[in-house]
Amino acid sequence: MNSTPHLLFVDDENLLHNLFDRLFTRNGFKVTCCASATAAMDVLKTESFDLVITDFMMPEVDGFTLLSHIRENYPTTRVIMVTAHANVQHAVRMMQHGAIDYIPKPFTAADLVERVKASLNKPIETPTSAQPTDPKKESTSSKSAPASGKPGVHYIGESPSITRLKSVLPRVSQNQAPVFIQGESGTGKEILAKLIHHSSDRSKGPYLTINCANLPRELVESHLFGHKRGSFTGAVEDMTGAFEQADGGTLLLDEITEVELSVQAKLLRVLQEKEFQKVGSTEVKKVDVRVIATSNRILGDAIADGLFREDLYHRLAVFPLTVPPLRDRTGDVALLARHFVSKYCQLYHLPEKTLSKELVHHFEGYDWPGNVRELDNMVQRGVLLSAERNEILKSDVYDDFFTDADASKMHAHSGPSTKLATIDEMERHMILEALAEAGNNQQDAADKLGISARTIRNKLHKYREEGFID
Repeated sequence: MNSTPHLLFVDDENLLHNLFDRLFTRNGFKVTCCASATAAMDVLKTESFDLVITDFMMPEVDGFTLLSHIRENYPTTRVIMVTAHANVQHAVRMMQHGAIDYIPKPFTAADLVERVKASLNKPIETPTSAQPTDPKKESTSSKSAPASGKPGVHYIGESPSITRLKSVLPRVSQNQAPVFIQGESGTGKEILAKLIHHSSDRSKGPYLTINCANLPRELVESHLFGHKRGSFTGAVEDMTGAFEQADGGTLLLDEITEVELSVQAKLLRVLQEKEFQKVGSTEVKKVDVRVIATSNRILGDAIADGLFREDLYHRLAVFPLTVPPLRDRTGDVALLARHFVSKYCQLYHLPEKTLSKELVHHFEGYDWPGNVRELDNMVQRGVLLSAERNEILKSDVYDDFFTDADASKMHAHSGPSTKLATIDEMERHMILEALAEAGNNQQDAADKLGISARTIRNKLHKYREEGFID
């Protein structure tokens, strides 16, 4: 069994292969790159992949044809579509035909890594291509009961803030009122939402998640309420929205503050009247859905800035819950770390491991800007790199090979920060760095990067026009 997620990148720009390989290998993934959809189809015959990330615009065979090929022949393989020519109609078409995410360029390296990780955590579906969805069938699909959200889900922590939070959960779960969960990114808001659903009398009903921040803004309304064929350019068939699919169950609206005000008004109507209309339809549909919403924004600021409706907040926040950041519950760090060790040892079929005292001490003294998600990632790295040893050492997690080995040095290196840099910025840095190492010999730099000298010349011409170099 291959325990490391295997990604296939498909892009006709060979320079990006080098960049993606560096970026994702550093984040614990195995990476294979292809320069065409045809080559990707050949590779797929002999290797299995957890996720395919493909550019849309490619010569000869485009990304949409590759998407269709994968959905037909490898239905459990997830696909992310990347494009520099994003528009509503295009995004609708890609996601209706099975893309699990749609990422318009430009995007940051950190955003791409986050979106890849989020896509791998989504349940695998075997959709019926572009056929209209039957909401009753949806309610019993894998989408309605992801493995990670089965009743065994529980919230780890014994700090006073978490103990208080867990003490109110039975009362929050056993009713139909909306819940609003606020907290920094990575604190575990989605885990709490799953726990509420699976502790409620709706636990046998569907549980759906819509990440409002990851959807193109123009697509949020269609994904929430559905649309009728022909309601706008690109609406080539009817689409069933999340509210209809979640009928009788729970709908998690993750990062709801990213929804535009016009859609917020329609959300308010669903919450008040328990009815909605599909985009392009006059038919009113009744639904029975419990809504759980999350946000990492400070809601008072969002309301004051006119970005979020106060009446919608009050309608959602019958039960307002706040998940504390990990730095405010340091007593839970060791407990969580040991939980993640057990989780990944089971996942990768490894014997049980322990954390060294030095590593635990370091964990407890760190402020965890990425919260529980960051701790999870660190422990996963330690489990994998400790290999056959039964004890995970600090050097397994904070190896100099990794850019985050010393957080104080993360902004001191000469390259662009991967948390801030766009892919274009990282590409430019790679080319200029290779040229410097090659003494400005374009052919040597091209050989080092695995691209042609002509590509180097074209890129340099572009950088001069854009004013990045003289």
